[in-house]
Amino acid sequence: MTYTRTSAFAAVVLAISAASPGTLFAQANNEPTIPVGWLTANPTVVQPGVYPTLTWGITYPSIVQDYVDVDDNTVTPKESLICDIRVLGAGVTVANTNGSNMQFVPTRAEVKYDNGSYTQIFYGKNTDVRPSSIVWTKTVAKDKKLRFGGKYYYNNQWGPYFTSQSGTKNVRTLVNGDVPPTTYPLHTAPTLESFIKPYLDASGKVKIGPMDVIVFMELTHTDAQITDQGYDLQDMVLLVTFRKP
Repeated sequence: MTYTRTSAFAAVVLAISAASPGTLFAQANNEPTIPVGWLTANPTVVQPGVYPTLTWGITYPSIVQDYVDVDDNTVTPKESLICDIRVLGAGVTVANTNGSNMQFVPTRAEVKYDNGSYTQIFYGKNTDVRPSSIVWTKTVAKDKKLRFGGKYYYNNQWGPYFTSQSGTKNVRTLVNGDVPPTTYPLHTAPTLESFIKPYLDASGKVKIGPMDVIVFMELTHTDAQITDQGYDLQDMVLLVTFRKP
């Protein structure tokens, strides 16, 4: 595309004016969440028919893959970063004997850092989830892995326990633009929980921030049931956000 002085000016002004308060906060931390720009004119006052020299630049946002390695179920920082974890939802449910009145049951989320043990960061029902609250924060070092796990509690006993090291596909880590790895479109599934909807776009791709990783856990089905619609990766969902110290 060819830019004229006028169109270039409009493009940069649009990028600047589109910034939200959250974006401006991010800029202060040198991590813009959308492209932002700057523009200067020299001279600033000109006579009719005289064109000033315009200079502009656009800063594109970083993406989390620039700072961490994200594989199927583990996240490994490439440098020292601050990591914040939030719980987005806990979706394990049971039904009455007649199949009605689905009820959420208590679910536990865990995180493991480096060679430590898996540590509880949340325990409760979906009604206990506060997505804006940080449940775990830590400065994580370069090459020190973050792993995740979870299980549910029902009928006075724990359900199956799955972690990043279970050797199964029950814990999955995804970034913005990824498609949840179910065998059917998750965003059109009749079992889709309302807490997941804000984090999927109209085509079913993950819709999160550029420095975020989302962790989906399936706690009620196994790999052998991956084609079952109950294998929906929404039994525990975490949002992992990275930022520079």
